[in-house]
Amino acid sequence: MKSVAELLAPRDILLDITVADKAGLLEKIAEHMEWVHGLPREAVLRSLLHREQIGSTALGQGIAIPHARIPELNRIQLAYLRLKPPIAFDAPDGKPVSDVLVILVPRQASEEHLRILADTSQVFSDARFREQLHRCVQPDEVKQLFDARPRSFF
Repeated sequence: MKSVAELLAPRDILLDITVADKAGLLEKIAEHMEWVHGLPREAVLRSLLHREQIGSTALGQGIAIPHARIPELNRIQLAYLRLKPPIAFDAPDGKPVSDVLVILVPRQASEEHLRILADTSQVFSDARFREQLHRCVQPDEVKQLFDARPRSFF
């Protein structure tokens, strides 16, 4: 199984993105996945919207982890987006979201999907990591920060 650090590429790290709301964010994610990875935009958007209808993927503390199954995928695909300004996301603590880690998985990736969700939740619960993340100004810096995390977290 691959780690979050291994799955997250600099081209999938988007910093200081401006979107109006949750729907705009999900559209931006779908556009990025189509443009960079050739995934069908509508399928990605539909899957992310469906997952959000089940319940918000916001964790609190300004973090959201939108995730969905995409049948057209043949491997797990991640993306990190930092929003500026933060947006409402129906978070349990009511705080707006600024840090978004997207996890798209193929239909058959159940166990790995759950492990990545759990590990991502754990690392983002670290206030020091979030502070360091917010100081990053380039995608390569974000990638290095994720790479520097002990393997046990990912």
